[in-house]
Amino acid sequence: MSKFQFKQFAVEQDRCAMKIGTDGVLLGAWTPITNNPYSILDIGAGTGIIALMLAQRSNAEQIDALEIDEDAYEQATDNFENSPWSDRLFCYHAGLDEFVEEPEDEYDIIVSNPPFYNEDYKTDNEQRDLARFADAMPFEELIEAADLLLSENGIFSVIIPFKEEESFLALANEYELYPMKITRVKGTPTTEIKRSLLAFTRNKTIDFPIDELIIETARHIYTPEYISLTQEFYLKM
Repeated sequence: MSKFQFKQFAVEQDRCAMKIGTDGVLLGAWTPITNNPYSILDIGAGTGIIALMLAQRSNAEQIDALEIDEDAYEQATDNFENSPWSDRLFCYHAGLDEFVEEPEDEYDIIVSNPPFYNEDYKTDNEQRDLARFADAMPFEELIEAADLLLSENGIFSVIIPFKEEESFLALANEYELYPMKITRVKGTPTTEIKRSLLAFTRNKTIDFPIDELIIETARHIYTPEYISLTQEFYLKM
């Protein structure tokens, strides 16, 4: 199924190694936009799904995305052009290291669903590996870029494996990026925590919210919390 239809836009994904998954949708729906962003940057755009969701959710005038893989870059560009917000969305074909060399803008929101398969195995599909392996974009490089590009009142948010949460928080702290909200994600009530949604700002918050999100109680029986988070996007929610 190459075309994924959401309520207000469609996403083609036949040229992308990383297809649309729950992680991207979660991050796009969950990312706090309480600072009423003017500018947004999506690092490692893939299909462009997260940037498109934030275009739907916000009034941001400038929504930039960054994608190193040529096929994914072209696909994201097409998806942007075919969306209702084509005048606000732009995709750069570049790696993060190139992009931060000459930063022209600061961003009020920076989001990333980074590749995070640190395990030693690689498949024989190089494009998919690039999209999935952390060596393509190490966490430290991502955090350093966020520190460089984030506006004073900006929010930086990511989705990562729960097992990486502690080290990611420690790294972010070194760059004086502090958590403002953490949501830990479980597939079902009985499974272990699989993902962490993390949002950071430059200002230390003492009592920031930490909560848990369960996606479904049984196959395709979604929890009220998950429905509430994603119903603006999924057709069948």
